[in-house]
Order: sequence, then C-alpha cells, then structure tokens
Amino acid sequence: MADGAVLRLERVSLAFGGLQVLDGVSLATRPGELLALIGPNGAGKTSVLNCISGIYRPASGGIAFGGADITRERPHRIARLGIARTFQHGELFPHMTVVENLLVARHAHIGTGIVGEGLFLPRVRAAETAHRRAVEEVLEFVELERHRHEHVDALPFGMQKIVGFARALAMEPKVLLLDEPSAGLNREEREDLARHILRIKHELGIAMIWVEHDMQMVADLADRIHVLDYGVSLAEGAPDEVLRDPRVVAAYLGSRAAV
Repeated sequence: MADGAVLRLERVSLAFGGLQVLDGVSLATRPGELLALIGPNGAGKTSVLNCISGIYRPASGGIAFGGADITRERPHRIARLGIARTFQHGELFPHMTVVENLLVARHAHIGTGIVGEGLFLPRVRAAETAHRRAVEEVLEFVELERHRHEHVDALPFGMQKIVGFARALAMEPKVLLLDEPSAGLNREEREDLARHILRIKHELGIAMIWVEHDMQMVADLADRIHVLDYGVSLAEGAPDEVLRDPRVVAAYLGSRAAV
C-alpha cells in the first residue's frame, strides 16, 4: 500500500437484520504498530476483528491486506495469508497439551501430502522437525517452556490466555488481532502480557490491532487509538490526545463527564 499500511478497512459496514453493528468504519495499521481499538461494550470492536478474520462478511466497504482485497475471503484463507487472532475466552483444545495446541496453529505452513505423511518420508520428517522447532521458539518467547507437555485444562486461566496468545504467534502472522487478551488476568499476569506485547512490537515487528478495556494499559502501550461508539468511528490519534477527547470521555462515562 502506498502509505505503508499492511491492513486497511475502508468504510466497512455490518448489519444483522435491522441492527446496524458497524457503520462506515475506516482504519489502517502499519508494520510494527500497536493500534488499540477501544469503546464501550457493544461498540462493535470484536465485530471489526470478525470482519477482518472472515468470520463476518461486511454489507459494504472493503478490507485490504498487503494490497490484496480480502473482504470476501474465507477464514482459513485469511489465516494462510498471515492474519492471526486471539479470542476473549481462549478457544483452546483443553485436553491437548500446550505443544499440541501450538502445533495445530502450524497448519497454514504444512505443505506435505497425505501419501508422504502416511509413509513418513524423509521430507515429512524434516518438516515436522521444523514445525516443532518453530513451536519451541514461541514457547521460549512467551516463557512457557516448562509447561509444554501439560494439558491446557490443567493450567490456571491466566496461563491459558498466554497459550492462546502463543498459538496465534505460532502461525507466524504479519498482523495479530488481540481480542481483550487481558480480560480475567490479575495484575502480575497483565504485566507479563504487556511485556510480551512490547516484545512482539519491538523484536518481531508484527502489526497488532488490540481490543482492550484496560485504559491504563492502552495509554502505556498503544501507538495509536481508534475509538468506536455504537459501530461508528468516534476518534483516532495518539493515546494522550484521544483519552482526553470529550467525546471519548462522554462515550465511556456519560455526557456529564464531557462538560
């Protein structure tokens, strides 16, 4: 894209029957940028992520990734192109180990055929070794090495959220969609999450769109903020400017707070 944006939404609208969920939302993010997407409950934040990842199809508008139109692409195709996401409730495979959950995320990079896999040919063995090495690198990155062989349902909730985070990273994405990753975490777990997010930005250079309700985390970490209110873009800019915007304060706290 001419302006360096890796992902762009142009006037995206979404409706379910008579309910207008998104109304002409436009936003873009660049490589290595952390764009926080905030707004009151029901503002349409997760719906934006669902449109990007192909779960929802917009009624109008377009979504471009790396210069290609992905507005009508299917979710598995979008994942293969390089867009990964986390979910509010993890959506992990609870009776599989941490390593096995991350290996599932490597499906987009599997290029071996069913015959070769059935015979476990040398090419297949080499590919499996490479996938396991990639998973181990992610586990080291998020500091989960000692839990690699534990079943996910035996882990504390906060650690399960980190596993979901790691699974998205195992896809080697160009864009990472984070849907309220701090929800349900205690203070120490939030600090660990913040550290991982900053490392992704500075060391891996992955663009992130981050849905978040913790305004202190947003103020401390985000490069830019985009605010939604009832499906409409309300404000966008640097954190210190946006969080002082009277319209944003009113959307969160009521009109009296904006006076």
